[in-house]
Amino acid sequence: MSSMQKNRYQEMRERHQAEVNDFPLMFAFDARQFAEGLRRLGLRSSDKDKVCALPGTGGFCRKSDLPALKGMFARHHRELQEAIGADPTGRGFIYEMFRTELSNHEYAYTQDVSETLDCLGITQQMLEAVPQLQTGLALACRSLLKHA
Repeated sequence: MSSMQKNRYQEMRERHQAEVNDFPLMFAFDARQFAEGLRRLGLRSSDKDKVCALPGTGGFCRKSDLPALKGMFARHHRELQEAIGADPTGRGFIYEMFRTELSNHEYAYTQDVSETLDCLGITQQMLEAVPQLQTGLALACRSLLKHA
C-alpha cells in the first residue's frame, strides 16, 4: 500500500466519523454551553426533558433521536466486524486496522497493545480465537517497530 493511499480501515473510520459529525448532537460542560446546545437542536431552554445524556461523553441528543443514534452505532460496529470477517489472512483490512490504531496509541513508544485492543473492542479471548487477528496484530507491531 502506498503511503499516499488511505487504507480501508481509515476510510471506514472517516466515513463513520462524518456520520457522527452530521448527527444532531450537542456537547455541553456548563450551563451556557447546554443552553446553546438546546438552541442548536431546535429546542427551548424549557425543553430539558426532551434531551438525554450520552454517558461519559458530555454529549446529549434529543430523546426522539436516540433510536437512530443507537442504530447508527450498531451499524458502525457491524460494518467493522464484517470487514474483519472478510479478511481471511489478517494481512489486509485487519493489518490496516491494527497499524492505524497502534500508531494512534503510540505503540512504537509504549510497546503496549492494550489501549489499541480496548479501543477496537477486541478481548484477549477474541485475539486468541481468531488467527487472522493474531497475524494482523503481529505484522502491524513489527512494521511499526521497524519504522520507529
